Amino acid sequence: MTDIGYAWIQDAVGAPNFLGTQRARLAPVSRIERLADGTLLVPHKLAPAPTLLHQALFALKHEGVRLDLLALALRRVPAAELAALVRAVPNSIYGRKLGYLWETWHGQPLPDLAETGVAAAYVPLFDPEAYAVGQPRRDPRWRVEFNGLGELDFCPIVRKTPALIDRLARDVLGQAQAFADSVGAALLERALAWAYLSETEGSFAIEGEAPSHDKASRFDALLKQAHQQQPLTEELLVAWQNATVSNPLDLAVQFRTEQNRLQKDIPGAAGVTYVPPEPELAAALMAGLMRLANQHPPGLDALVHAAVVSFAFVLIHPFMDGNGRLSRFLVHHCLGLSGRLPPEFLLPISVAMKKHESAYLQALTTFSKPARQLCEVRWAGDEHFAYAWAEGADVWFRYMDLTEAAVFMLDMAAASLDMHMRKEVEFLAMFDRVKSFIDARHDLRGSDLATLIVSIFQNGGTLSVNRRKRYAERVRPDVLDAIEDAVRRAMQGHALDAAEQV
Repeated sequence: MTDIGYAWIQDAVGAPNFLGTQRARLAPVSRIERLADGTLLVPHKLAPAPTLLHQALFALKHEGVRLDLLALALRRVPAAELAALVRAVPNSIYGRKLGYLWETWHGQPLPDLAETGVAAAYVPLFDPEAYAVGQPRRDPRWRVEFNGLGELDFCPIVRKTPALIDRLARDVLGQAQAFADSVGAALLERALAWAYLSETEGSFAIEGEAPSHDKASRFDALLKQAHQQQPLTEELLVAWQNATVSNPLDLAVQFRTEQNRLQKDIPGAAGVTYVPPEPELAAALMAGLMRLANQHPPGLDALVHAAVVSFAFVLIHPFMDGNGRLSRFLVHHCLGLSGRLPPEFLLPISVAMKKHESAYLQALTTFSKPARQLCEVRWAGDEHFAYAWAEGADVWFRYMDLTEAAVFMLDMAAASLDMHMRKEVEFLAMFDRVKSFIDARHDLRGSDLATLIVSIFQNGGTLSVNRRKRYAERVRPDVLDAIEDAVRRAMQGHALDAAEQV
């Protein structure tokens, strides 16, 4: 089958494969059909002419908006060719969109086209039924509304795929509010203390690090700032980076001014797995990202917004160190700005991410793997690396498709609520029941009882032989049996005594 549309453009300009299975192909079909993997099957009679302009027109009409590939195509489309098309059909929706984009990206009007002749209603660049969109900004010349998530200098893309729509329907943040309202204040306070500690440990664990007490304390203090209504600035991000990094030589004073890279434990260029944008571009992208973070588009789901900000941040990699940890903190910052969660409420999303590391890696590499091909890296020994960027590499960073990142974030938010926060509250309630039951019948140290309850719970309702030996000198065997039996019954949902059955 022959590729057409965006896939044709991708091949024509020699770009890496960012499309994956999201491509259109000519096939022996009678009408356009979309397969489950995103492939678009197109009958031969609808094949566009083999030019960048006609392939772009077809793609825009049938495949939606890919600003990255449209930018690469329109940078190469002759002005006269596009102007002629506009003059022939001035009210064409897709011709108008291409004219608007061409003039915006080139910074000049199309020649011999003082008036476009457009007399039709305004049209949105992105179909709100198919994309997460922002506040519309009207262009009167082309009667096009730019409604992307950001501006044309930085506009991440999130497609409303069936997977995303399914996750959005869960309303995880609404569930979190209802959960917080249903839990007593004292119990919720204890659960949140656990959540802050676990989020700190989880964020470090993702990077294979067990934080020292000082590191953990500083990150915990940072998490408590998440609900402060602070707009992102370079100065604030620098301060936060300093709070997440302990090596004084890695403390930033501004966004990075040198090229960074991610590398496996393999020396030289062969070990480089990802090259973030060059410093000048990174600074420009961060200006757009901060604008998007500070101006939450109306109607955009708060978790989708958090996913876009978090993943775009880590892919831009504005600092030499601390980017991953800070990107995960930005999830909480965005949720705090949204006002969708109760004060001080925190979803331990990093805990869920750690348990789903392969899915986290997949969400990142959907972009980072093809992006690695944008930069040729040469190694001259030691720390001497040279970087040669492909022509037009900037468009991929300006218009990242973060759909998979948004789906992943919605999944992690649901998991952190259902599998972690709810479970912790259930554990605390069970702990309180058992502790009260044992305290009323036996006299032993509070610290011993707490340790034994937790140990039995973590061991599936059984006290290990080693634990029995360790506590034999200060806890009688019958008391150990009583604690074990109480924990097991509580875990199974049974009453501990007759009073609980009333």
